[in-house]
Amino acid sequence: MVLEYIIIVIYSFALILIFMYALAQLNLLFNYISAQKKEDTSPKLDFTNSEEIPFVTIQLPVYNEMYVMERLLENIVKLDYPRAKLEIQVLDDSTDESVVTTKKQINELQKTGIDIQHIQRSNRQGFKAGALKEGLEIAKGEFIAIFDADFLPEKDWLLQTIPYFKNEEIGVVQTRWGHINRNYSTLTKVQAFALDAHFTLEQVGRNSKGHFINFNGTAGVWRKECILDAGNWEGDTLTEDLDLSYRAQLKKWEFKYLENVTTPAELPVIISAARSQQFRWNKGGAENFQKMTKRVLSNKNISIKTKIHSVLHLLNSSMFLMIFLVAVLSIPMLYIKNEYAHLKSYFYMMSFFVISSIIFFICYWYMFKKSYGGGIKNFIKYTGTFFTFFSIAMGFSLHNTIAVLEGHFGKKSEFVRTPKFNIKTLKDTWKKNKYIRKKPSVHVIIEGALALYFAFGMYSAFLVGEQGGDFGLFPFHLMLFFGFGYVFCKSVFSKA
Repeated sequence: MVLEYIIIVIYSFALILIFMYALAQLNLLFNYISAQKKEDTSPKLDFTNSEEIPFVTIQLPVYNEMYVMERLLENIVKLDYPRAKLEIQVLDDSTDESVVTTKKQINELQKTGIDIQHIQRSNRQGFKAGALKEGLEIAKGEFIAIFDADFLPEKDWLLQTIPYFKNEEIGVVQTRWGHINRNYSTLTKVQAFALDAHFTLEQVGRNSKGHFINFNGTAGVWRKECILDAGNWEGDTLTEDLDLSYRAQLKKWEFKYLENVTTPAELPVIISAARSQQFRWNKGGAENFQKMTKRVLSNKNISIKTKIHSVLHLLNSSMFLMIFLVAVLSIPMLYIKNEYAHLKSYFYMMSFFVISSIIFFICYWYMFKKSYGGGIKNFIKYTGTFFTFFSIAMGFSLHNTIAVLEGHFGKKSEFVRTPKFNIKTLKDTWKKNKYIRKKPSVHVIIEGALALYFAFGMYSAFLVGEQGGDFGLFPFHLMLFFGFGYVFCKSVFSKA
């Protein structure tokens, strides 16, 4: 019986934590709805007065981006801003032949009078954070706009963001990500669906009530003074953006999030690329939980509600660990429930997962409806998208759990960049991309085994109980079977 009780306790703890996170999401939905009713009256710089136009530095941190560098530079130099008050830093840590082609393109751009510099380091110390920090030392701009290699800001992007720095308390202006290849595949649709929820529900929901949000690593602008006051970029976590964001807000800098300014970008089109991105984001999130939680909780200038939202924000990636525990233990729980009648009262805990799922369903539906409209057809489309997303997200739970555990236990690892593909349409191909990891992770074998494990869970529904089976967990196991099966098959068969 000891083992059974241990399983029940762990299972219940994970369910309660997921439920608390779901309640926080529901609160963010209420915040979001409330924010839509308010008019933005933020003061703005008057760009008709040349004296109010500040000097801006654009930083482009890149590493082995041969497929998108030309597109990136061609797009960036089209930004509408006075040339006398704009410089571009290409922070190039590349180690392949892209260095030569990038340098050649930059030389050509310099001949046209554009202030663009090709900055290279002798080592990759600190990875992206190190490159940004080194570039900052010689940056001429009062404000620092940052774009990753796969981002393509609109021509008027600076004109839509820089004016908000009229308020001297604002340290960061962050814009929403768009997706140029959203409909390329099921994988890109699922990623877009998840990111859209973050960039609407979460960012607006937190920012509108003064809770901590995060600079998303790209498609945003920093006040240089804010970066320096917060302690500058640090490379001791894999999500240097989240780290600096919290340090800045602890210093009372305000963040401005612009939901209506969208910056198009490319989503990873193959699962190995999505894996590397997910691993970095989730491990970095756990690292920042360890680094920042005590600072947040001990700060006397932050409200209790902001502290709660901040802790749950930092625990965001750890939800994959909770989901994985609930998933793996759900089959033993199915047998325990039907073997020990006196323990049945404990199984009301299972309803927490159902309620949490309904909360997520409602929150995401509101975001979906705002973008695509309501109606029965869109609701049916949304329902299919939601359960596909939910299943595949659970299919990533083993991979992301490993990342989270490494982050919490302090295991250091290299910053692994996400390979870019220059993919926009279904006609574009990634097959010859030289940066693709050729061999799937060893964890893929376990993911395949887990797909079979949850197939056994579905089969078990017919075996247990005295009334011809117990099918309460059958839909859950079906989604897990699909999710792990999808991740396994894509990892094994979708290789270059």
